[in-house]
Order: sequence, then C-alpha cells, then structure tokens
Amino acid sequence: METLILTRQHVAKLVQENGRDHFMDRMIARLEEVFTTPGREGVTPSREGFLRGPDDTAILEWMPHHQPGNSITIKTVGYTPTNPETFQLPTIIGSLTRYDDVTGRLLAVGDGILPTAIRTGAAAAIASKLLAWPDSKVLGLVGAGAQAVTQAHALSRVFPIEQILVYDIDAVHAASYASRVDFLDAEVRVATLAEIEAQSDIICTVTSVGVGEGPVLPGENLRPHVHINAIGADLIGKFEVPKAVLTSSFVTADHVGQALREGECQQLEESDLGPDLLTLCANPELTEPLREQTTVFDSTGFALEDHVAFDVFLELAEEAGIGDRVELEHLPEDALNPYSFE
Repeated sequence: METLILTRQHVAKLVQENGRDHFMDRMIARLEEVFTTPGREGVTPSREGFLRGPDDTAILEWMPHHQPGNSITIKTVGYTPTNPETFQLPTIIGSLTRYDDVTGRLLAVGDGILPTAIRTGAAAAIASKLLAWPDSKVLGLVGAGAQAVTQAHALSRVFPIEQILVYDIDAVHAASYASRVDFLDAEVRVATLAEIEAQSDIICTVTSVGVGEGPVLPGENLRPHVHINAIGADLIGKFEVPKAVLTSSFVTADHVGQALREGECQQLEESDLGPDLLTLCANPELTEPLREQTTVFDSTGFALEDHVAFDVFLELAEEAGIGDRVELEHLPEDALNPYSFE
C-alpha cells in the first residue's frame, strides 16, 4: 500500500497550472459548502501544542480533524515570529497528513504552508461576505507579511476592492507589499493606522505581535460599518483588537473554544459572542441586519479548514496526475510477523 507525497515542487506546479485565482476560488467555494451544510463538519477539537524557541515566543501545535468512517487530517504547524528576519523562513511552517479512519493507514503527506495561507484568506472572505458591506471597496491591512497577501487575494475575489491601505511596523515590509500583490487589480498605498481606520470598509489585522504587546489597532476612528478580520491572535495573552472595539461590536469566531482560549475572544466571555461562523453560514439571514454596525471575525484557524484545504490540494493533484507514491509504512506480508518482508 502506498502513501501519496505532495512535495514543494508538486504544489508549485499545481498553482502554476491552475492559476492563483482558480485555487482561491475553489478554496472559498469548498469551505463555504462545508460550513453551510450542517452535519458535514465532523469532529474538530481545539488544537494543542507547546511553547518553544527563544523566551517561549514560538509554538509547535498539532491540529486534528476527524471525519468518522472516512479519514483523519492532522496538521503540525510551527509558529516562529523570528523566522523571516533570522532565517529568511516563513513565520508559519507546517505539514499536513491524511489517515484512513478504518485502518489508520497513512494516505497522504503534503505541505501545510500554502494551504494554511490560502484557507485563512478564504475563511476571512466567507466571513466578510456575510458581515461586510457588499460593495466594500477599501481594504485596510495591519501587517504586511505573508498572510496579508492571501487575505487581500481572497477578499478581492468576493468584493470590488479598488484600494488597499497597508501598515506595518517594519517599513521595508510595508514598502515591498505592493510588489507582492501586483497580480491584483487594486491600488496599493502605505498608510498610517489612522488613515486605515478612517477609510477602510474591511480591515484585516495580520501581525506577529508578541504576547502582552497588543492591541495593534487603536480602534479610535473606525467607520461605523467596518468589518474586521482579526487573524493574528493565536497564543494566550496575544491579541490585536482593543477590548472596547470587541465589546461594542458583533463578534463571531470560527472555533469558539480556541477563540476563548487564545484568540481575540479571550478578552470576552462566551456570552458576549454571537453565533459562530458555521452557524452564520447555515443561516445567512441572521447577518443582513449586522452590516450597518461594526463586526469582528475572530479567525483562530481550525483543523476543519485544514481538512478541506488538503481535500482541495489532493483533488487537484489527482486531476493533474501529480504526486509521488511511496511505500512509506512497513506493512509486512504477515501482519503477525514484523520481520516478514517481500
């Protein structure tokens, strides 16, 4: 029995042959389909992990999703905020594995970096479609790293985005952002936080702010209808949005348990939250009255999204005939004798 391996080269070929827009559109559609259909979610516990790296500023986590009778997907992800400057590596590095639910056999292994970036953007696009003004034209980005690229890409697929205002504490990152999203049909301008708050219809906070160092958004001059996608909070004590903004807004989370522990919602009580994203997707009529007020999507990123993202990558690989099949696991001819070889 063989395991499918999707290498970096395979993933690059899939993106090049299908195009970025097709990838993003398919991811948005598949996530929306799963989010909208009750009973299709499966079982997604909160992620677990341990602190690591200098002064415990990094983390290694495992994120499991169980589709009973079918399969199990586990993403192992390392968050290391010092990676870009110190090692020229992404802040988020990860890998995806897929197991057969009946036998426990390893079915597939693949990159988790690109799927994470794309599915995070896709989830924000889905939340924004529900809660933001349908004709939102100005996108504000607080943070100009890798996640900011796929946030803008995803939102540009579902909104008529004409202008992107970007801010980063690192002026070099902010200045280089326009060249990284030159495939988008939008004006990109480096802006101040005050300008972003005053002009943006949608704001995405996508930073690596340290524990106890937030918020990164002042929240003093927001437009009355602004929708905020809060992406960066992923550790206890780490948040990007001021509590005052959260308490005066409608707040939804992707995974309530995770959000209360390590997302923006750790600043709130569960009773302060609205229905979660999956409930809103299944009942979109709940969201129409909310679009005239400030809304926040607390996006902690959960393993159901990774499961769907891996589905998309595996389906595209099968369609293109891409991937290496190897006999990775030792499955002896005699199941009762580990020393039996062919």
